[in-house]
Amino acid sequence: MDFLSLVGLILGFGSIAATMLIDGGSLGALVQLSAMIIVGGGTVGAVLVQTPLAVFLRGCKMAVWVFFPPPDDRRDLVKNIVEWLRIARREFILSLDPVAEEQSDPFLRQGLRLVVDGIEAAQIRTLLESAIATQEHEEMLAGEMFEAMGGYSPTVGILGAVMGLITVMSHLEDPSKLGPGIATAFVATVYGVAAANLLFLPIGSKLKVLVRQRMRRLEMITEGMVGIAIMEQPMQFEMRLRSLLDAPDKEAADHSGDDAVTRAAE
Repeated sequence: MDFLSLVGLILGFGSIAATMLIDGGSLGALVQLSAMIIVGGGTVGAVLVQTPLAVFLRGCKMAVWVFFPPPDDRRDLVKNIVEWLRIARREFILSLDPVAEEQSDPFLRQGLRLVVDGIEAAQIRTLLESAIATQEHEEMLAGEMFEAMGGYSPTVGILGAVMGLITVMSHLEDPSKLGPGIATAFVATVYGVAAANLLFLPIGSKLKVLVRQRMRRLEMITEGMVGIAIMEQPMQFEMRLRSLLDAPDKEAADHSGDDAVTRAAE
């Protein structure tokens, strides 16, 4: 579990609650069902208008990655791929056929099948890179969906505040209701801005970073399959894969807030 994400959420929303109490307010004043409905329903409704159902469902499933990110097994992969190269050099390339059938990862199994089938290294690279580009595009759309929600929720929150003020203005004959009514109206704005900046935008950025890390893993597998196909020298092969493993993820660091779908360059 990614405890840093949990701590971040607790710290962010906890700061809002603490500020409310320090200023003499009541936490109960922040609990408004009508504000929750308009901000939550309006934001999700807007996203559903612009997002295909498949992308929306994928994004909902991927949101779990914020707390339970996909395991990073690249170090084990390096060992396995190097061992597969040694097997291929020692016994012949067809000896990897049972290995390919044992793989639960579809991308890894596909790469090994291409190697076993005797596809040329250049063609293997082209096919696998095409699959990477497709998968990256689909998963990046999930991050973009949450960023879109972060753009909509503050505006919907303002809409909720205006609607609340309209209701307040309809009771001007009773001045005693104006203060509490106006305070209640602005709760929707708090919901919209807080949800955008403490929830939706951070989730979108986090998912994009995780997607780029996953793509680096697939790129490493691609390099491994190409190395096996050309029967690269094992020691040189292992050093090259480990250099990819240990290289800083400049793509994630430099473009964590960038909307463009890019590939990490070696």
